[in-house]
Amino acid sequence: QVQLVESGGGLVQIGGSLRLSCAASGRTFSGVAMGWFRQAPGKEREFVSTITWNGGTKFYADSVKGRFTISREKAKATVYLQMNSLKPEDTAVYYCAVKNSPGGLTTLNYDYWGQGTQVTVSS
Repeated sequence: QVQLVESGGGLVQIGGSLRLSCAASGRTFSGVAMGWFRQAPGKEREFVSTITWNGGTKFYADSVKGRFTISREKAKATVYLQMNSLKPEDTAVYYCAVKNSPGGLTTLNYDYWGQGTQVTVSS
């Protein structure tokens, strides 16, 4: 079993920045990818970004390309999401997730999920 703990959410003004962190613990981490998803009120959960654990290949949703950057620190089994130029439409609960199988990295088909951290962008 893998436990995921997110941190770094909060309230930020339009155009501001936040950095989310997600630390994995439990059994020896051997996931294929670790990613971020978000869910806004009244909307479905959606893919934001993911990174393959060994190769470090990164994927982004079109809505965040050029503004968000995902990175990982393998020694700490931690993934980060640097979010810049934040917009009101980025307001959501952000979830970290781990995928143990290849393929479908931008889908919701991940194996472990964190509890989520709230990001609110306001004027």
